[in-house]
Amino acid sequence: MIHVIAIITAKPGMRDQILEQFRANMPAVHAEQGCIEYGPAIDAEGMGKIQTSFGPDTFVVVEKWESKQALAAHAAAPHMAAYAAKTKEMIASRVIHVLEPAG
Repeated sequence: MIHVIAIITAKPGMRDQILEQFRANMPAVHAEQGCIEYGPAIDAEGMGKIQTSFGPDTFVVVEKWESKQALAAHAAAPHMAAYAAKTKEMIASRVIHVLEPAG
């Protein structure tokens, strides 16, 4: 299994617009072969000192894929290119961590 944590930071005030495009793309991603989990997450409210917040312009995409090949196919999917084109000008930064379970 492959885990992906993608940290997306929008240009100020644009997170909701990116999330709208992200959610519109989710059904196509969920239909991909090998997709186990794929969804956005934002800071939980009221967690106090135990939390290090990402802030109001950032969301995290939590993904699980059956294999490296499934993730590679996802990255090359036409709907991902279309999503990237729609959101490119709204994104300030994007950091992607691809992980595998520690044996």
